[in-house]
Amino acid sequence: MSFFFEKKDKTNRRFIEEIILENYNQYYRLAYSYVHNESDAGDIVQNGAYQALRNAHTLKEPEYAKTWLYRIILNECFRYVKQQKPLSYEALLEQTGFESGSSEDSYVNIDLQRALDALPDKDKAIVILKYFEERTFEEIAQILDENVNTVKTRLYRSMDKLKKYLADTH
Repeated sequence: MSFFFEKKDKTNRRFIEEIILENYNQYYRLAYSYVHNESDAGDIVQNGAYQALRNAHTLKEPEYAKTWLYRIILNECFRYVKQQKPLSYEALLEQTGFESGSSEDSYVNIDLQRALDALPDKDKAIVILKYFEERTFEEIAQILDENVNTVKTRLYRSMDKLKKYLADTH
């Protein structure tokens, strides 16, 4: 009996490894959207990959593996963000490589990033998954373990908040 579980665990690990390698850039972009730092984003993805491989035996339905991995990466992002103190405007400029005399596009990007950062973690995740990762409402609902209608409502509220924030900064 234990042989069966060991074999399934190895199969799950290989399957998860393949998904991580195929989708690494997406996981990295997701992490980067939270931490705005290349090395920290890489660490988050590595920690998430480690957690996924370590817990491969808990994956019951392989068709949900991508969703399961997104949830792990998001949880790593949330954990990291909770540990960090917020950056000052000057630190954000330094970290992103923008200078005060940069083009207007840089300011728009910074304003958008600041607006996204002002959202609660799950609301920010919904916006990023929908508009930057181009996930469907159903996929987002699975990733966040939420009802599809809840995801839609939170997305529309978040978009209103973003519009107001950006209107107030310009």
